[in-house]
Amino acid sequence: MNHLKYLLLAVLTIVAASACSQNTEKKTMEKKKVLVVYFSATGTTRQVAKQIAKIADADICEIIPTKPYSSADLDWTNKLSRSSLEMSDSTARPKIKAVAVDVSQYDFVFLGYPIWWDLAPRAVNTFIETTNLAGKTVIPFATSGGSSIGNSVAVLKQSYPNIKWQSGKLLNRVSEKEIETWVATSMK
Repeated sequence: MNHLKYLLLAVLTIVAASACSQNTEKKTMEKKKVLVVYFSATGTTRQVAKQIAKIADADICEIIPTKPYSSADLDWTNKLSRSSLEMSDSTARPKIKAVAVDVSQYDFVFLGYPIWWDLAPRAVNTFIETTNLAGKTVIPFATSGGSSIGNSVAVLKQSYPNIKWQSGKLLNRVSEKEIETWVATSMK
């Protein structure tokens, strides 16, 4: 009879420990604060950023240039357009409006942008250089008419080595399920 009591006590201890472990895992996941920051000149990247924020239950913040880009500014075929001039000058840093969130409060930062000339637009550099992202896990995502995300992420990693960069993903015409899977694996 005593043997049965000890066996029952052992089973109850294992069940309780398992429940505590699951609660600890859940609390650890709940503590992760996620921010989606994006720059979008035409609205394409904005749509993807909103999807990511919804899926990740994240706060969202837009990088807003103090001077909005017009269609003429974005004309990549005109070598004298604003975007062409900015992208041909690696030191260009367009002015942006102050970011309305304290980035230091977040564990993960998804950083979205369109690909311009195989790079992140210079407004993204302005954001990074005016925000303390040191030691943060930053997960890039991009939209593009024809370029991949690889070179833009490589340049960001090289330019800002104090940030924990993840490889990033190009999110053109992807399903919500694909974004869900990517978001879940990115925050591990």
